Amino acid sequence: MGHKVHPYGFRIGIIRGWYAKWFDEKHYAEYLHEDLKLRRAIKKRSAESGIARVEIDHRGNDILVTLYSSRPGIVIGRGGQRAEELRAELERICGRKVRLSIKEVEQPELEAVLVAQNIADQLVRRMAFRRAMKQAVFRTMQAGAKGIRISCAGRLGGNEIARRETVLKGQLPLHTLCADIDYGFAEAHTTMGHIGIKVWVYKGNIIPEARIIESVTAETSEVS
Repeated sequence: MGHKVHPYGFRIGIIRGWYAKWFDEKHYAEYLHEDLKLRRAIKKRSAESGIARVEIDHRGNDILVTLYSSRPGIVIGRGGQRAEELRAELERICGRKVRLSIKEVEQPELEAVLVAQNIADQLVRRMAFRRAMKQAVFRTMQAGAKGIRISCAGRLGGNEIARRETVLKGQLPLHTLCADIDYGFAEAHTTMGHIGIKVWVYKGNIIPEARIIESVTAETSEVS
């Protein structure tokens, strides 16, 4: 059996940063469980808001929560009412002051989590799984992606035996550390059972700044 590595965690420290931007050796376990509770509450309350990712930053006694959403209007609500209710609930969970920041995702078709959620919603509405996968591949490639892979597993089409179907379009260099690959997972809760959807989106290569500086210094030394 192959060893699978999360594409995001594999690139942390190279071209990726952390979703949780804090460290406390003394209260590490406490803060970790607190973050998990906050993420569950956000996921449950904003299920229809197209939340791509959540970043949590502990700044002293305050917590900065940044939501990246494809539908920020739904998260904010009329006059900011829903955002205020969400902030109050997060403060009740953690018992500290929470500052909520909501940012819009410009291209939802390039966010793997949103692509997986979209396919899951279509499967719940009983759309054919092959059609949903092909439409997602077409939209993502049209948005400028260099490659995409979608894998659906479960009782596809209502069959009694579960199986896996995979669609691959373009490139997907999983072992290239500078490759900007986004990964997302979602579940479709259908009447025939749960169907898991995994999505990989390849957006191109990111050259780390340190390598650029080193190459420039090497060139200047050669010239001199």
